[in-house]
Amino acid sequence: MVARGGCEDKRVGPGTCATSFPRGADRGCVQHDLSVTQGAVQLTLTATAIGMGVGQLLVGPMSDAFGRRRPLLIATALHVLSSIAVAAAPTVAVVTLARFGQGLGAAASAVVAVAMVRDLFGGYRLVRMLARIGLISGLAPIIAPVIGSQLLLVVSWRGVFAALAAYGLVILVVCVLAVPETLAARNERAPENATSLSRLRAVLRDRVFVGAAITGSMIFATVVTYLSTSPFVFQSDLGLTPQEFGALFAVNAVGLLFAAQLSARLMRFLEPAWMLGAALAVLLVSGSALVILGVSHAGFPGIAAASFVFVSTTGFANPCVGVLTLKDHHGRAGTAAAITGFANSVIGGLISPLPGVLGGATALSLGVVVCAGAVVALLALFLVLHPRRVPKLDRT
Repeated sequence: MVARGGCEDKRVGPGTCATSFPRGADRGCVQHDLSVTQGAVQLTLTATAIGMGVGQLLVGPMSDAFGRRRPLLIATALHVLSSIAVAAAPTVAVVTLARFGQGLGAAASAVVAVAMVRDLFGGYRLVRMLARIGLISGLAPIIAPVIGSQLLLVVSWRGVFAALAAYGLVILVVCVLAVPETLAARNERAPENATSLSRLRAVLRDRVFVGAAITGSMIFATVVTYLSTSPFVFQSDLGLTPQEFGALFAVNAVGLLFAAQLSARLMRFLEPAWMLGAALAVLLVSGSALVILGVSHAGFPGIAAASFVFVSTTGFANPCVGVLTLKDHHGRAGTAAAITGFANSVIGGLISPLPGVLGGATALSLGVVVCAGAVVALLALFLVLHPRRVPKLDRT
């Protein structure tokens, strides 16, 4: 059907239209407002993804070499300016360029933030802080659609980006006033960390890092697939309203929150590699349940329960992945965080469209992708990382 704005009114989530940009019932969308094709709008999303990949690979190693604070401030300022540019963009070309800047700034800020946590904490304290970081990172894509749908009740799509700019400006002010430099002095770092290339080699030669990074990227890919597929499963197939779907997201967010904190507490007694293995086993079970429920054309309760277990399990696994990728790379934390973030973006982008290839966004296709991701992650865990060979975590 065609909405009054001239765009296809195919809902893919709370507050989104077929172009994957926020819209309201009477407020138009990017495609109509700028008089462009849907393909042109989709290219702006591609630009954001490219910006996220470039931002991580560029700024992470730079922060290891030149310090954390300056790259953090520059990246946050870039995100604010890019959001303003999107909100005021007269053409889709400006939107595309500004969205690239948004992706670059957001990804760079995230990488530097993780590196700063590693600078300040080690051992079990690192576990607790990474659990909090993982909690925020995991909740963001779940809560964002709910906030976006509420904003669209009072503003247009341009207003959403203006709100992003205002929020980013607040963060920038906080960073300027309250965030210190956390990287140790240059003369305190080991000689092998002197160049970006040597830091990159040191990180990629660490089998624990490589195994954990592959495992984490597969988990992230299943989450991205769930986020892109679940609106079709619950709204198109099962008939939930956008408000009911938003409530389901909120319930899943609570499960993720609880699981992330439980994971951090259990790491005081258990090794993160073995905990990660247990989480992947549960992930495989939840994916198998989605396959069975999809084949049997089950109703809402079963699919919602399996989805809740799946989302909660990813929240449980994320702190384990973070500890394993960062614990042995104090002076190389920016590089390590950049590689893991880039791998997440690339693999998530490649895998998330698979349900469409497998016959459409259904519980069955989602379950198949979750199962496949869990199997690959288990293989990486036991064939590359080798939990038995991982040094025990310092719990001081």
